[in-house]
Amino acid sequence: MKIAIVGTRGIPNRYGGFEQFAEKVSSALVDRGHQVTVYCRKPFTRPDDRYDRRVQRVILPSIHQKHLDTWSSGLISTLHVAASQSEIVLLCNVANSPFAWLPRVTGKPVVLNVDGLDRRRGKWNILGRAVLHACEWISTFTPTRVVTDAETIRNYYLSRYGKESTVISYGSDIPPGERGLDGFNLQPERYVLYVSRLEPENNPDLVLDAWRRVRTDWPLVMVGDNRYDAGYLEGLKKIADNRVVFPGAIYGEGYWALQKHAAVFIFACEVGGVHPALIEAMAAENPVLFVESPENNQTAGDAAIRFRKSAEDLAEKLQSLLDDPHARQQWAVRAGERARQLYRWEEVAEKYEKLFEEVLRRP
Repeated sequence: MKIAIVGTRGIPNRYGGFEQFAEKVSSALVDRGHQVTVYCRKPFTRPDDRYDRRVQRVILPSIHQKHLDTWSSGLISTLHVAASQSEIVLLCNVANSPFAWLPRVTGKPVVLNVDGLDRRRGKWNILGRAVLHACEWISTFTPTRVVTDAETIRNYYLSRYGKESTVISYGSDIPPGERGLDGFNLQPERYVLYVSRLEPENNPDLVLDAWRRVRTDWPLVMVGDNRYDAGYLEGLKKIADNRVVFPGAIYGEGYWALQKHAAVFIFACEVGGVHPALIEAMAAENPVLFVESPENNQTAGDAAIRFRKSAEDLAEKLQSLLDDPHARQQWAVRAGERARQLYRWEEVAEKYEKLFEEVLRRP
């Protein structure tokens, strides 16, 4: 099949979950014999990018501003793919649902991955949330099929809109080889890791508040940035104590080195479906503390430790884990086992392949 992946910022991943998804699934689909094109936004690409060269990139401009970046890119990309040789389009992000009909005009089925409930993110104002709420409704009739990444999101679409969807989660396969912490000035198994875009709904301020209550000389490593609001990041640095390290956004080998050698991983994102950072921490066999939400509970199951959205509760459970090396080892094993059983990119790609064949009515 000739498959186009549209709606992410592109490959290689320099932003977040959808970009990791595009990078991994495109390569896995090529492994299965398909021709894959990933549409990329110009501000997120470089001439010297390292990525799977079997995957074709189409690099198009966008309006690089928080409220217009996705929609401008979505419109331009869907118009382009409608006139391309692609046979089927995998469109990402519910915000792109108003454009899902464009490729269908030229006979190309569109599978839309709506992700989680994006309108609940704290970065959106009232108008932004209203528009995204409308996009949810639009997503029920503009694409050929809808994909949700968790049962809770599937149930929401079914109960709210009467729309059935196909549940396909994200994956996480640990890259082969051992990676050291060269350049990070950290000791293996002697730091706590947090990974996320540094935005309000991911609760970095709550994590910093909890950390002030924890008795340890280990550092807390806050990996991530905020591409659209530098002031928020500066505010976090002002409330952090001297045990907190902000290395910025890190991808590739450096990211996996930090995951593999962390003593504990804190996951505090409460909006969305299945979060890549959570299952990647589990796949790296980290003991994980995660904030309670229906989606996070479903993702981690009983393989990680839940905490309420409370600095006191997080601090108490984190302190207990830091004080008990044996407990850390037990939780690490459980997390790794669950990731291997449920979240593998090869299986994710196989599910998309079967869905595409069904939509194209191929045996």
